[in-house]
Amino acid sequence: MTFQHTTNAVKITGLTTRLLELDPTPRYGGHPIPAGRPDKWLYPLLIIHTDAGLDGYSMGYGPHGDGPALVHNLHTIYRNELVGENPLQTEWLWHKLMQKGRHLYTMTDSLVSVIDVACWDIKGKAATLPIAALLGLYRTKVPTYATGWQFLPTEEQVFEEAVAQKNRGYHGYKLQLWQGPERDIPRLRLAREAVGDGFNLMQDANSGYQYLDALRVGRELDALDYLWFEEPIPDRQMRLVIELSQKLKTPVLPAETVRWGELGEFVRQGAFGMLRGDVHLKAGITGLSKAFGACQLVGMDLEIHTAATPLLDVANLHMAAAFRNCRFMEHHHPIFRFGLKNDPLGIDAEGYMHVPTGAGLGVEIDWDWVDNHTVDLKTS
Repeated sequence: MTFQHTTNAVKITGLTTRLLELDPTPRYGGHPIPAGRPDKWLYPLLIIHTDAGLDGYSMGYGPHGDGPALVHNLHTIYRNELVGENPLQTEWLWHKLMQKGRHLYTMTDSLVSVIDVACWDIKGKAATLPIAALLGLYRTKVPTYATGWQFLPTEEQVFEEAVAQKNRGYHGYKLQLWQGPERDIPRLRLAREAVGDGFNLMQDANSGYQYLDALRVGRELDALDYLWFEEPIPDRQMRLVIELSQKLKTPVLPAETVRWGELGEFVRQGAFGMLRGDVHLKAGITGLSKAFGACQLVGMDLEIHTAATPLLDVANLHMAAAFRNCRFMEHHHPIFRFGLKNDPLGIDAEGYMHVPTGAGLGVEIDWDWVDNHTVDLKTS
């Protein structure tokens, strides 16, 4: 495939990455780190440098041991594709990198996403506008729901946390349960008992059910008036996902894990009222913008999934502020909000996140925190 673009006005001159080490134990509520999970999280912070003196910031995901590999791939696979290019031409650069991914058989689009967000950060800084304004601002604040902070919580923890999150002002509470109907249904019932009728509840099974178990849990969600049933079975079992959606009153929310290029088939099927996406899993701000447009054309919502990495979630917030067909932002455990000053992902007393008003991502990095957590630094 041949690409053409105009003469560069701003050029990328290089990349810097910092590998940030976090202690994951707060995520597990005082319990031992689950077997097979890393005893430290390593998040790659990306900085794209330009000859205009503008730097773009972004960050990969780090809880599963792949942070060092992401750093390696940024410098060895993508660096030479970026140097000399104009980061303001996000559409051109996105197509170039997505085409490169055609032959990266062991990789997804996630590093294209990370790079794309950094380029949009530069683009906003060059225009002295927040990213949401560049996209065409629809609103300045977004209602937010809380995803459970406890990892595989007990019945008592579910009840207590549901009450606490409602009292904090959140617009909903999402459980993440996948231990089977016998264990999960009592907790789903307790969550409804805790918050009462009319408060938004969601269930996310992380594709942990077989079809018949998902059907059984889904019928319970119907009776309990849950807002959605997220990823009940693997997304790519599309025939069964469609069948499940047809048999339940509670909307099924699929497509979190599918790549950007696969999302169109979920739209085409017309079997769902909403789909899942975020800047990390749907090829950056550029890719997610296209996904929002495709969904809006057929009257579908695209609900933003937390990226669980702060700079990408700030980018998600800009997206939610720019598009009408997204109802909420998602708040996960506080451990995923780090390295930024003034908590740009916090909620107000009424449960809203407010889009940053500064240029680009519009956030201030806490460089003292970053320096104290950097275990590797590389520039190329």
